[in-house]
Amino acid sequence: MTAPASAPLGHLPAAVTVVEVGPRDGLQNEKAPVPTAAKIRFIDLLSASGLPVVEVTSFVSPRAIPQLADADAVFPAIRQAPGVRYPVLVPNPRGMERALAAGVREVAVFTAASESFTRHNINATIAESLANFAAVAALARQHDVRLRGYVSTAFGCPYEGAVPPAKVHEVTARLFDLGVDEVSIGDTIGVATPNDIAAVMGLLLAAFPAGRLALHLHDTRGTALANVLAALQMGLTIFDSAAGGLGGCPYAPGASGNLATEDLLYMLQGLGIQTGVDLAQVVAASAYLASVRGQAPASKYYAAAQAATAGPGGSTGP
Repeated sequence: MTAPASAPLGHLPAAVTVVEVGPRDGLQNEKAPVPTAAKIRFIDLLSASGLPVVEVTSFVSPRAIPQLADADAVFPAIRQAPGVRYPVLVPNPRGMERALAAGVREVAVFTAASESFTRHNINATIAESLANFAAVAALARQHDVRLRGYVSTAFGCPYEGAVPPAKVHEVTARLFDLGVDEVSIGDTIGVATPNDIAAVMGLLLAAFPAGRLALHLHDTRGTALANVLAALQMGLTIFDSAAGGLGGCPYAPGASGNLATEDLLYMLQGLGIQTGVDLAQVVAASAYLASVRGQAPASKYYAAAQAATAGPGGSTGP
């Protein structure tokens, strides 16, 4: 790893929170079933890395996302590390009830900034999705459960194209009105560049505290890390990522995986920004899942680390 540059890249935060979404957002698009025991082991390895937040699964209808049909079995079986948050996604009050029964203490709801995507994703308008979340938010307050919100397609929609920043602001404000603690702003199809980050996040930061906003990036066009740097310079300190670069979106044609946790951690370490996460342990978690999937992760850092381990001319498999 190179040492931090002596010339500062503007004001950067001293520390950031990395939200690991691989077990949920990363695996939900996998076509081949991942065994329940393997999911549990993967999550436990991620927990051991020092990640402060690991999104575990989704309590959604098994018909909608068959890969996550085992949510009721996975969540109670994971080894919860002290101080680590373990959110799950819930689509409706029924999912919330299942999550509460499993012992969940943090949930997330999701909507989008484009009507077409919302209809394709959850068969509802944005307004209908928000109205549906009101009951989830009420249950969260009743049971003292932390609530996160996702706004997908904040920088572009596969069906509508460009999305006005004002629309992202409107949906984000509605989520905060419902009582969410934090909103994650998603580049679902990976079209954003640093100028787009400045336009959208600048508008949001003028209205909401930086500590209540997160950025969720996909690396479809290779701009995710550049976008992280732009966001860091604006004061953002919460970033979603997936071990190995897992992911995609079944309702966003052409979208590739999430920003890889390993790649994000490497850059943050190089910038001298604290995360509290053991990068080598995240690589180990990705390596384990790669052995289960039979497929090498998309993370560039992972590939470099595996090549260094194998040595010249060597190979370590997936």
